[in-house]
Amino acid sequence: QVHLVESGGGLVQTGGSLRLSCSASGRTFSSYFMGWFRQAPGKERELVAAISRTSDKIYVKDSVKGRFTISSDDAKFTAHLQMNSLKPEDTAVYYCAVGMIWSTLTPLEGDFGYWGQGTQVTVSS
Repeated sequence: QVHLVESGGGLVQTGGSLRLSCSASGRTFSSYFMGWFRQAPGKERELVAAISRTSDKIYVKDSVKGRFTISSDDAKFTAHLQMNSLKPEDTAVYYCAVGMIWSTLTPLEGDFGYWGQGTQVTVSS
């Protein structure tokens, strides 16, 4: 079992920045990847970014490229999402997730087996 805890969410004005952190604990894996999803009210959950254990694979959603950066620390089993130039449309609950096999170009939600409780990000206009 893997326990994920997100932190770093909050309220920020348009153009501001936030840094989300995900701390994982419990079972360890020789191969895994971590991702950040978000879900806005009334919308489906969507993958924002993902990174492999060795950081040799990185996915970033087109709409946040150039503004969001994902990073990870394998030794600490953590991942971060640096979010700059935030927009009101970035408002959502952000979830951290861990998966075992990155099998497609873009990781699928079903590839992730462990999820955090989520952290709210609100961007005011």
